[in-house]
Formats: sequence, C-alpha cells, structure tokens
Amino acid sequence: MAHRAALSSNMEDYLEAIFHISSEKQAARAKDIADRLKVNKSSVTGALRSLSEKGYVNYAPYDIITLTDKGKVLAKDVVRRHETLKDFFVKILLVDETEAEEASCKIEHAISNEILDRIINFVEFVEICPRGGREWISGFRRHCEHGDTSARCASSISLCLEDLKKREVLIRNSRNETVLLKEMGPGQRGKIHEIQEHSELDSRLSGLGISSGSIIEVEGQNPQDDLIAVKVRGYHLSLRKNEAAKISVQLYE
Repeated sequence: MAHRAALSSNMEDYLEAIFHISSEKQAARAKDIADRLKVNKSSVTGALRSLSEKGYVNYAPYDIITLTDKGKVLAKDVVRRHETLKDFFVKILLVDETEAEEASCKIEHAISNEILDRIINFVEFVEICPRGGREWISGFRRHCEHGDTSARCASSISLCLEDLKKREVLIRNSRNETVLLKEMGPGQRGKIHEIQEHSELDSRLSGLGISSGSIIEVEGQNPQDDLIAVKVRGYHLSLRKNEAAKISVQLYE
C-alpha cells in the first residue's frame, strides 16, 4: 500500500489532475492542469516547480508534464482514496453523485489508510453478506425517503428470510465453483482463491495489499487490446488475459 507523503491537499490535487489528464491524453500541459483545477497558470507554474523539486513530476517550462515513478505511486493513492469514498457515498449512503464527488474531493486528503481500509471492507461486506446486499441498501433508501419504516418491518423480515434462504442455496451450490479471472464477464465478482505464486503479478498485487481472500469485480473487457478492467481493494486495474489466467476466483452470486 502506498506510503502517505507529507504533501498539502493542494499539491495532492495537482498530482491527481496530472494523473487523470495523462491517462486521457498520455501527457499533461500546464494549460490542461489550469483548466481542470480552475486556477490561473501562474499558480500551476509555482505548484509544478515545487512538485518537481520534491521529485514527484518531470517539469520544464513550455514542455509536457509527466509524473515520476514516485509521483505515480502517490497520485494513484489519492485517486484510490477519492474513488473509494465516492463509491461509499453513492452505493451505501445513496448520496447524489455530484455531492458525493465534491465531498470526496475534500475528505480524500484527510482520511487515514486504516479508516479507508475499513470503508472498503464495509462496502464489500454489505454487498456480499447474505444479511446485507442490494435489498438491504434499497431498504435504507426507503428509510431516507419516507422516514420511519418500522411499520413495514414485519413484512420486510419475511421477505428477507425468503431471500436469505434462496441466497444460501445459491452459495452452497456455488461454494466450490472456482474459475479463472480471464473467464469472468463484466459485472461478475468473487473472492480471489489463489494467485500464481512467485510471479511478477503476485509481487505487484501483494504490494497493493491484494491477496487471496480479496474481493474482485470485473468492470469491463476490451478484446481489441486484450485487457480486462477489474476493481479490487479500491483500485481500478487493467490486467492482460495472460495475467488474469494466473488468478483463480470463487464466484459470488
């Protein structure tokens, strides 16, 4: 997991902006950064000089700006904090996406790695636990929209018990169903059963705190470039098919 550096929230915003711009355009320019952060060019110049002196960016006047290896590590950590918080606000607390985006931008700089990990674990737990799941979240939505829902509890409990029975059957039937990650389709998720040991992939994932037992979800596939987009432990990663073949996954419903 990335070590948190002693940078101001403002400087972290610059690294995050450079990361996103570079992902979209392969490289960033001062004007792109100024437009994205809605600041003037002189502010961008000062920030880039400071980040360059600290070893986070490669910067020279009138040239493209790129992140150093050190800068990429921290930028990805900032992005992970932002996306984890936004997922929590939108998926669990059912906050409006625009408001969730604004709140994530503010909180991402202050949240500790320990609390971030707890949030990730909580989201995974709610989504996969038979006592939680989508119905539980839908119930929370109804509670937010209509206030006290105690009058509906009796009928809700019977529905939950029925749903629980169905899910337990599905879990029993699929308990031994383990597939390779490369065989999974968009929207499917499960628990990592095994990662081929002593491989470069094993080393890379363990450096992110990803190992057997981590919940992984396939977000999409691009047959043209042989990539599979996955989400795991708050990270959005792109794996090649030959890498995905080294990961076995125990599927969830």
